[in-house]
Order: sequence, then structure tokens, then C-alpha cells
Amino acid sequence: MLLENILSLIKAKDMEALKALLNNAEDMEILHAFHDLSDKEQVIAFRLLKKNKALEVFEQLDTDEQHNLLRSFTDERAQEFINELAPDDRVRLLDELPAMVAKKLINALSPAERKATNVLLGYAPETAGRNMTTEYISLKKEMTAEQALVKVRRQAKDKETIYTLYVTNASRELEGVLSLKELLMAAEGTTIESVMHKKPISAFTDTDQEEVARTLQEMDLLSLPILDKEGRLVGIVTIDDAVDILEEEVTEDIYDQAGLADITGNEASRSEVLIHGSLWAIWKVRLPFLLITLVAGFLAGMVIEGFEEVLESIAVVAVFIPLIMDMGGNVGTQSSTVFARGVVLGHIQMRKFLPHFVKEVGVGLSIGVLVGIVAGLIAGLWQGMPMLGLAVGLALVVTMTLAALLGFLVPFVLIKFNVDQAAGSAPIITSIKDIVGLMIYFVFVSIFLGHLL
Repeated sequence: MLLENILSLIKAKDMEALKALLNNAEDMEILHAFHDLSDKEQVIAFRLLKKNKALEVFEQLDTDEQHNLLRSFTDERAQEFINELAPDDRVRLLDELPAMVAKKLINALSPAERKATNVLLGYAPETAGRNMTTEYISLKKEMTAEQALVKVRRQAKDKETIYTLYVTNASRELEGVLSLKELLMAAEGTTIESVMHKKPISAFTDTDQEEVARTLQEMDLLSLPILDKEGRLVGIVTIDDAVDILEEEVTEDIYDQAGLADITGNEASRSEVLIHGSLWAIWKVRLPFLLITLVAGFLAGMVIEGFEEVLESIAVVAVFIPLIMDMGGNVGTQSSTVFARGVVLGHIQMRKFLPHFVKEVGVGLSIGVLVGIVAGLIAGLWQGMPMLGLAVGLALVVTMTLAALLGFLVPFVLIKFNVDQAAGSAPIITSIKDIVGLMIYFVFVSIFLGHLL
């Protein structure tokens, strides 16, 4: 509903109404709507959000969406947004930006934020240190509950979470942990030491990020304290960060299982070129495959020309050429889509391609037989020529089986040779299927209707 209203108001160019709609909507509603907006529509909608709401929404967007919005900002606006992000969210975004852009934004940070960012950037990627935030509240065990609450109220606005509180000594070594609820329920005059939990679960800065995320998930924690080698508390990883980490790790595992871990970077850069690249860069990726289709079109014409005698003798044969080509094309598109989705979701493993390939060929054959029988009967009855129906039916069986075969085989081969399968699969499949499909059809026509030539 929100998405429809946003699109309607953008189309009507009613920015005042759109501004009121967005700023009165819930953050999650806006996020769901944003994912279905175009880049241009996202920029329009985002610019109408109030500053605090815009920041909250920005932090929850995918990195690609954040990158797109940053490009639309003035330098000053981009620097302002980066400065106000939580340190861990800021580092995650900076990791995805070009080095020169990231360096420029870091230099524009306030001294305190630059220090916090550089601390996190100093840790190895995919570790707890790289994903932690330094925005937590620490207490001393000698404090009373009243003193602790005063500190929590004073610092709450600037911290990422206040629901879990950490207790450290003068050397910043972690001594205990307690929840905000436990602090609020503590009797007057009670010291923090008497209500805190000693020996809390923790991790170190060099702990793998997935291990930290799993710990948070399995122990049902809101945050996990992160210690340096000396046991000093230097940050925390929150549950929302853990969810992001697990999503990233699952995606990596899927690609790894599929044998695609080494091409994910290439796919991202190719997508960047095709979406945001110059016209010349896009031409270089797409035109070669379209030229293949062009050449194949001429070859298909030559095949038809080679059977010109058949067409002159039995003109009705031409009626079924579009049927043969279109049905093969549809099956090829379906198969290539099934392959692409199966690989991304981890249902098809590249190292175990053959069983999936054989099954898809069987599926293509079975569908071809069903469609071929129906189409052959209709063609034969329609034209009063049973042998023509037989030629049409058998041609569909062979062509649709071939299309299913190519739908799996072509993208598989392109991936193996590190060629852009997104741009190359369809033209290659179409070209081979059209030429071979036409030849098969005319051969069957020649065999079954040769007496009429």
C-alpha cells in the first residue's frame, strides 16, 4: 500500500504530500517500499525524509542501496551522513566503497568518529573486531544502582544499545554484566557488584565473525562483549549485526557449495558496469553476444533458403515455423532460469552438475513429448495432413529437449570459462536452438512428406 502511494505521488509530482506520507510511515514500511523503488525513485523519496528518520532508514538499507544514495548526495551531505552512522555500520559501508571515496569520507569525519572508525578498520576483515561497535555503556562495580541509572540516562542517547550493561575495572578489564531490567529492579543502595553476573560470555577481536554471530544466536543474547588480547573490553557486537553477518555467511556458503565463490566479485563488478557503466562499457559486454544472434539469424535464413523447394511445394509448412522456434525458446528460457536460481540458492552444485543436467534433459524430453503429441494432432487435423502433424510433433519433441539441454549447459560452460552468463546465455541458446530446430523440422518434413515434393 505504501509503495503504491509513493509511486502515485511521485508520478503526480506532489512532493508535499509525499513528504508527509513518508515521515508519518513506520521505518520498516519505508524499508520494504524502498527495495521495490528504482534508484531515481529512492533518491526522491529519501531526500524528503527528516534527518533522524533518514538516518535510521539509511542504516538498515543494503550496502548497494546506501552506495546509490551516497552518489546522489552533495559532498557535504554525504560526509554528514557518514559521520552520524554507528562506527560498525560506517566501516561496513566504507569497505564497499572505492578506496579514494572511502579515504575522502574518513578524512571528513570528526576527530572522535575518525578515531573510532580507524580502530575498527585496524582489525582483519570478517572478525569480531571489524564488526563491533564502541558505543556501549560500562559501569563500575562500586557504583550504586542509583549512580548507574544516572549514567545510563546521561549516555543512552549516544549509545547503540542500553539493554545490556557491562562492568569493568580501572584497567577496562571485563568483570561482569547485567541487564537494564536488573538494574531498574535493584533495591535502593544496592551496589552493581551484588547484582552483576560474573564471568560473562565474551569473544576476542580476532574471533571469526560467524562464530560470534552463532554465539549470540544460540545463547539468545542481545549483545556480546568483545575483548582485546589483554582481556580489556573494547566493543560489543549486537544481535542486529549478527543477523547481517549470518546472512552474508550463508550467501558465501551457498556460492562456495555451488563452486562460485571465486566469481562473485566478478559478478558484482559486471553488474556495476551494466547498470552504472558508460555506454561504451555496456556495448562491450552486450554487443558481442547480440552479434552472435545476428549471425545466427542469417544462418537460420540460409537453412530456410536451403529448403526453399519444400516451402514452394508445401507452403503450409511455413505456418508452423514460429511454433517450433517459440516453444523451443520458451523451454530454453525456463531451463536457464531454473539453473541460475538453483545455483544462487545452492540447490545446484557445480561440482555435481551432471545429475542435475541429466534430470533437466529428461524434463525437457517429457514436456516435449506431451506438447508434441498435442501440437501434432492439432496440426494434422487442422491441415488434413497426418504426416505434417507427425513432422511438427517430432520436431517439437527434439527442439524442446535440445532447448532444455542448452538451458543448463550453456550457462554452466560460460561460468566455467568466466564469461558473463547474464549477457551471454540467452543469445547463445537462442542461436543454436533456432538453427538446429529449423533443420530438424525441415528434415522431418522431407522424410514424411517427401512424396509431395
